[in-house]
Amino acid sequence: MNSSMLLHNMNTVVTGSNRGIGKEVVRLFALNGANVWACARTPSDAFEKFIEECAQQNNVEIWPVYFDMMNKEQIRDGIKKIMSSKKTIDVAVNNAGITYNALFQMSSIEKMREVFEVNFFSQIIISQYLVKLMLRQKKGSIINIASTAALDGNSGRSIYGASKAAIICAAKSMAEELGESGIRVNSIAPGITQTDMLTSMSDEIIELTSQETHLKRVAKPSEIAAACLFLASPLSEYITGQVIRVDGGLG
Repeated sequence: MNSSMLLHNMNTVVTGSNRGIGKEVVRLFALNGANVWACARTPSDAFEKFIEECAQQNNVEIWPVYFDMMNKEQIRDGIKKIMSSKKTIDVAVNNAGITYNALFQMSSIEKMREVFEVNFFSQIIISQYLVKLMLRQKKGSIINIASTAALDGNSGRSIYGASKAAIICAAKSMAEELGESGIRVNSIAPGITQTDMLTSMSDEIIELTSQETHLKRVAKPSEIAAACLFLASPLSEYITGQVIRVDGGLG
């Protein structure tokens, strides 16, 4: 197997596929020979064109699946569509998420529930469905996109960071529970990354945070996708229950 086909003939599921990190994961997985169920909230011509071109260029299959991460019924129907294909699921990347910046005492319970619904509960529901398939084949890799905010306790990130810390904790427990069945579960904690989420931050904060990294810059989505490729591939087959920081040496 050459280095450009690390996921040859693997079937993968990626949420939040229509932009940012998720889009780069789809692109990189396809480049490495994976078929992809590319999950997004709503259809768009640009997204459909992207996955069609990506599939043709790499001679793989990419199937769009649409559901809202706030809607349990849509999630169920979307994942059932994937499961009805009767294909094995080798890799799942729980990437979809929302950001939220606010002081602890200014955070409403309604906003807290929304953040946890998308960043934690929906990820668990999706994983529960897909693990059923992975258990049948006695193998699989689940990758959760968390955040350094889950580890560092940044001001104004208490709710967002807590939601990402919850998924990290769940992943560690899942790794222990599922390890004997050949299923690996890991998390990636990106630092500041050039995605739409940066719009919630001022230019001053973005510049200040990037200068706090050893590399003095924000990450590119493709650099987070590369870590996903590693955890999805046989190169990491003895790695589970871990959190990999991809943060340019933040702090």
